[in-house]
Amino acid sequence: MQNKKSSFVNSSILYIVPTPIGNLNDITYRAIGILKKVDYIIVENIHRASLLLKNFSINNVPLITLNAYNEHKKTNALLSILKKGQSIALISNAGTPVINDPGFYLIKCCKELNIRIIPLPGACAAITALTASGMNCNSFCYEGFLPKTHKKRINYLNMLEKEKRTLIFYESTHRILPSLKDMMMVLGKDRNIVFARELTKIWETIYSTSIEELVFLIEENKICYKGEITLIVEGYNKSIPISSEALETFNLLKIKLSKKNTISLVSKIYNINRNLLYRYILKNNL
Repeated sequence: MQNKKSSFVNSSILYIVPTPIGNLNDITYRAIGILKKVDYIIVENIHRASLLLKNFSINNVPLITLNAYNEHKKTNALLSILKKGQSIALISNAGTPVINDPGFYLIKCCKELNIRIIPLPGACAAITALTASGMNCNSFCYEGFLPKTHKKRINYLNMLEKEKRTLIFYESTHRILPSLKDMMMVLGKDRNIVFARELTKIWETIYSTSIEELVFLIEENKICYKGEITLIVEGYNKSIPISSEALETFNLLKIKLSKKNTISLVSKIYNINRNLLYRYILKNNL
């Protein structure tokens, strides 16, 4: 039954409402309409949410905090609100809720109780970065944040080493360098990567390079790595059998040796399948 107070909002519905990841103009008219008319808004952080809501003159809707520490404890009370016929909007600090943010348990319980859920489209850093990456957007997998410790990170990356789909990660400023070094160790230093920082903000950075070069740029403070970071990593491609070092060696040796002998020697030095190397050389007219 439709709530009398608004044509935007129905009763007993949980709305999943994306918010801007930087540029406030990225919020939709529909999102603003929902946030103004629901009975409650679920937020991660009262202060951050209040700044956003105040900007759009959303001042009279009660806020309820929901985070990783209290989600299970508060869910029953939220379900009770919904079962009484009131409406709730779920937002995160930025972007699409539930993507590395709280709310999954609440949504799961709503599904089990047949409480209607309406998701709104909107901002998401992972998809925003992917579309500008120049990598395959038709087949990709979102992996969120890598594990915090070196050993667990290495184990996780080992599972993704031969993943052919484009990989999407989030990373924090203080863990970006160790994570990249572990990627370089497992995925290979020549693997293509896109470093996307502070998307939609005035200091937005989208930089395409190899994992090795990105590590160098960060270590030498040649690129700013503070803020919200999204990494787009090229999927595994077994048709690329030669590293930059092997390619450089090939170019040096072929000056003095025949192509056949050069291929044979480089394949032995770098443990590359000779036939794969031969096809690569032919394909790239080297």
